[in-house]
Order: sequence, then structure tokens, then C-alpha cells
Amino acid sequence: MIKIEHSVFALPFAMIGMIYAASGWPGWRTFLLIVLAMVSARSAAMAFNRIVDRDIDAKNPRTATRHLPSGKLTLASAWMFFLSSVGFFLLAAALLNALALMLAPIALAVMLGYSYTKRFTWLSHIVLGLSLGIAPAAAWVAVTGTFSWTPALWILSVACWTAGFDILYALQDDEFDRQHGLKSIPARFGKRAAIAISRSLHMLAVVFLVSAGIAVGAGALYFVGCGFAAALLIYEQSLVKADDLSRIDMAFFTLNGYVSIGVFVFALCDVIFRL
Repeated sequence: MIKIEHSVFALPFAMIGMIYAASGWPGWRTFLLIVLAMVSARSAAMAFNRIVDRDIDAKNPRTATRHLPSGKLTLASAWMFFLSSVGFFLLAAALLNALALMLAPIALAVMLGYSYTKRFTWLSHIVLGLSLGIAPAAAWVAVTGTFSWTPALWILSVACWTAGFDILYALQDDEFDRQHGLKSIPARFGKRAAIAISRSLHMLAVVFLVSAGIAVGAGALYFVGCGFAAALLIYEQSLVKADDLSRIDMAFFTLNGYVSIGVFVFALCDVIFRL
């Protein structure tokens, strides 16, 4: 039901927040606890989404074969997995520092609350973006134990990037969403306008990513990574057209994985070469 690669979108950005907060390597303990927190939080959020949406998924031909609506997993086992994931997340936060534990319920509220937003607002994509966007800020707190506005631009960048590619993914379900009263930008504005909104969000994502690098005093390699991300996003947008969604999986899963990992690799090299 939950694939480990689903963590690849937010985890690299959490690592970016971690290395710049620590000005290098934070130590194995902090690193492993951040990874545990990220993977368990992502797993909890996705499990909760599958639980909440199981009846909707059963009606949608694209999602009817998922584990819960198809009966491959029981509802009880999904709840057990969800609660275990929440437990690991809270444990990791507690072992990191007091502020991380204090903020953990707020992070959970954002991540879990997303699952209900599509029922009442077409801004659900933005909420999803925020749920991933808090990753670099959360890692910053994990390392420093203090609140800072420094990673705020990364939050905005990841939020815009995530919302942009989620809008593209939602193009597949615009007719189903309208028929069943679900809210999304494609269902509200149509495919062509939705693609235009997605492109605008991706442009903003790059602007915020560059601005975040300036704010933390990043070196040249970080900004090469920004250019790498921009090029991939341009290519991603070229793959999706209102009358041709045949390459949506490549645009959604493959390229966005390269974006997050690529930006992290350039950021890591930037930090290493400046130590």
C-alpha cells in the first residue's frame, strides 16, 4: 500500500534543510532520526489518505485496484500500520529535541488534514504542497532545536513545486471529481487552465528555491542545482498536454524524483566543497 519511494519527494529537501542548518554533517544520530521521522510521517500520511479515501477509490476505475478497495489489505491492518507510523514519528521527534516534539502534532495535523480538503476546496493541492514543504523547516528544527524563519523560502519552494505536479496528476481525474463532487483545480477550471496554473507554480518554485539559497548564503553549486531543477520542470511540463496525458506517470513520478534528488546532490556538494 505504501511504497518506500513515496518518500523521495520530500526527504531530499529535508536533507537540504539538515545540512545547511548544521553547516555540514549533523552526526549519525540526528541524521537517522530525521530519516525515521520523515519516512514514518510520510507513511502515516499516505496510509491515512488511503483509509479516508477508500470508498472514493473504489468508485474510480484508476484507483479501484488499490489495496484497500480491492481487498488486498484489511482496514484493520491499514489502521495498525497508520498508528505504528505515527508512533515512530512521535518517537523520532521526542528523541531529537523538545521543540521537534512540540511541533510534531502540528505537522501531523497538516499532513493528515490534506486528505479531507478535496471534499471542500480546490486549493487541496496547496495543502498537499504545504505538507511536504514543511520538511526542510522540520529538519532545521531537528538540527538546531530552535525556531527560525531561514527555511521559510524552502517551504514555499517545495509547496509550489508539489502543488504544481499534483495538479498535473489530478488531470487524470477531472471528470470523476466533477461527477462525485470532489474539488481540484482541473475540475474547477478545466485542463488547459490547470496546466497553466501548474506552470506558474513551478516557476515560483524555482524563484523561491533560488531565493532560499541566497538567504542561507549558498555557493555556486547550489544554484547550478536550481538550474538543473528548472530544466527538469520545463521538460516535465512539456510532457503533459490537455489532450494527451499518456506520459503523466513519467512527468509525475520519474522526473520529480530526479528534481528532489538532483537539487539535494548539488546542495550537498556545495556544502562539502565549502567546508
